[in-house]
Amino acid sequence: MTDFPFSIVGFDLDGTLCDTAADLGNALNRTLEHAGRPTFPLDVVRRFIGGGSGQMLRNALAESGGYDEAEFKPLQDQLFAYYGEAIAVHSRLYPGGAEMLDALAARGVTVAVATNKREAFARQLLDELGLSPRFATVIGGDTLGPGKAKPAPDMLNEMIARCGGGRAAFVGDTTFDVGAARAAGLPVVAVSFGFHDLPPPLLGADAVIDHFDALVPTLSRLG
Repeated sequence: MTDFPFSIVGFDLDGTLCDTAADLGNALNRTLEHAGRPTFPLDVVRRFIGGGSGQMLRNALAESGGYDEAEFKPLQDQLFAYYGEAIAVHSRLYPGGAEMLDALAARGVTVAVATNKREAFARQLLDELGLSPRFATVIGGDTLGPGKAKPAPDMLNEMIARCGGGRAAFVGDTTFDVGAARAAGLPVVAVSFGFHDLPPPLLGADAVIDHFDALVPTLSRLG
């Protein structure tokens, strides 16, 4: 199993490794109710996710009547409070995720998370799901400071450095993920089951998979 072409595989979190839509949606709708705004069904909430929880809130506020910056920060703080209270009630790995991570580990691959979610929330979610020991590092959208989140390449460059260097690939579900991988010079696989901001075939990834069973064979082919 030592002939696997990548020594590092990085993953986006929301919509890629884990289906977090219900917990994010509950926190978002509680925040919108707090603000006297209309709430959204889960299929609409999925469209708002992808660029981090702050961007999710901005998308929802824009679609429910607009907002100004003076009201945004207090509502973002409220969103974070609600989300932290119930971060892993419904969130789970996508089907085949555990087996896929086992298969990468069996090939000696170092796995990491690079997500636009705040690092503290990413770590809390992985802790509560019992997944933290699987990952060499977790890099959040706020880890490296302003302007460094995806689609900038900084998070993926930092991921490679923290994992000791080597040939890397990335797995995601949005243009944020594909753009970051492209900017960092990494092959990128998109999952068709995530929170897409474009239809999966239009994301510009090197490959699109419909189930995690296909990830290891796809990476082998791309390598």
